[in-house]
Amino acid sequence: MGMENRVFAIQDGLDGRVNAVIDQTLAEKRLVGAVVMIYIDGSPVYVRAAGLADREEHRPMREDALFRLSSVSKPIVSTAALVLAAQGLIGLDEPIERWLPDFRPRLISGEQPPITVRQLLTHTAGLTYGFLEEEGGGPYHRAGVSDGMDFSNLTLDENLHRLASAPLLYTPGKAWGYSIATDVLGAIIGRVCGTTLEQAVKKLVTDPLGMQDTSFTVADPERLAAAYVNDTLEPRRMRELEVAQVFEGTAGLRFQPARAFDPTAFHSGGSGMIGSAKEFMGLLETLRNGGHPLLPKEWVREMGTIQTGDLTLAGWPGRGFGLGFTVLQNPDEGETAESPGTWRLGGAYGHSWFVDPAQRLSVVAFTNTAFEGMSGPFTTELCQAIYGSSNRV
Repeated sequence: MGMENRVFAIQDGLDGRVNAVIDQTLAEKRLVGAVVMIYIDGSPVYVRAAGLADREEHRPMREDALFRLSSVSKPIVSTAALVLAAQGLIGLDEPIERWLPDFRPRLISGEQPPITVRQLLTHTAGLTYGFLEEEGGGPYHRAGVSDGMDFSNLTLDENLHRLASAPLLYTPGKAWGYSIATDVLGAIIGRVCGTTLEQAVKKLVTDPLGMQDTSFTVADPERLAAAYVNDTLEPRRMRELEVAQVFEGTAGLRFQPARAFDPTAFHSGGSGMIGSAKEFMGLLETLRNGGHPLLPKEWVREMGTIQTGDLTLAGWPGRGFGLGFTVLQNPDEGETAESPGTWRLGGAYGHSWFVDPAQRLSVVAFTNTAFEGMSGPFTTELCQAIYGSSNRV
């Protein structure tokens, strides 16, 4: 099937297919609420707010709802770093000790290998996350490292000091591991700009795109969706401190939803932002269209180019990693209808998104339910519904 015909096939009957998936997921009580936006060729072809933003207060979901973005923060902060790189202020292959001289984690052997900006962007820096450590916690837990989603009373510098005291998992560049690297990247951005990370991201990304609702603080508390976690019968509202395993046998993520309202919380580049589906779609569409006014086209091409060679990405079959998100290499291995070259990532509070440049397609699905909205059947069913009868080229 040719590209033009495939795009047409995607649009044909799209509303019905996507509505059916959303309605069924809500009826089965796997999600509490969601905002789903689908753009083709730069135009919205599907926009829906469904379910409830706050079940206990009977507050319906709305298109401009705000969400705790968790890892949806990563592509925003990664874009900010690339804006600085395009301006010649950061070199992707420069050792990060140029900006963070005290951040020199060691291997178990005691060796202190250099870490580059590119390795932070691609999650090949030898770091991990505390929530991915073994059940009961490992070196990050013992060092008191925050993953950026709990109350910690730490500054970013203090969290990085603790992080640097824990051993690297592998020699940077030799393996891939989803990690707290974007928090380290955020510290570099702040140093280069001479400001807080919040001010830097505002200047480099969100202000130029008019993303007034996207920040490390809550722009409008009345629009912030409540946070839920899947349970046996139906999702339950997250507790004041919710520890939930993303993968069985791991330490689990420490969610503290009230962190979003804490003005003293350090700016976590990997998980600390709040924003809306429409504004994040605006960033994705800016990048898909070549990057103006943020980045030259060649830098966007680099973002969407696999940087990790033949390294295996645990949990992401058929994909490699670009500069800030995964990039699909083999649709058969990934068991997906997406085109090769599709960008994708998610967020632990319940979000998924992808951009299929070949089909000029961008999709944002923000929910208030962990982990169904990030990695549950809903994400697969939504993708299948979008491609519909065009699931083979």
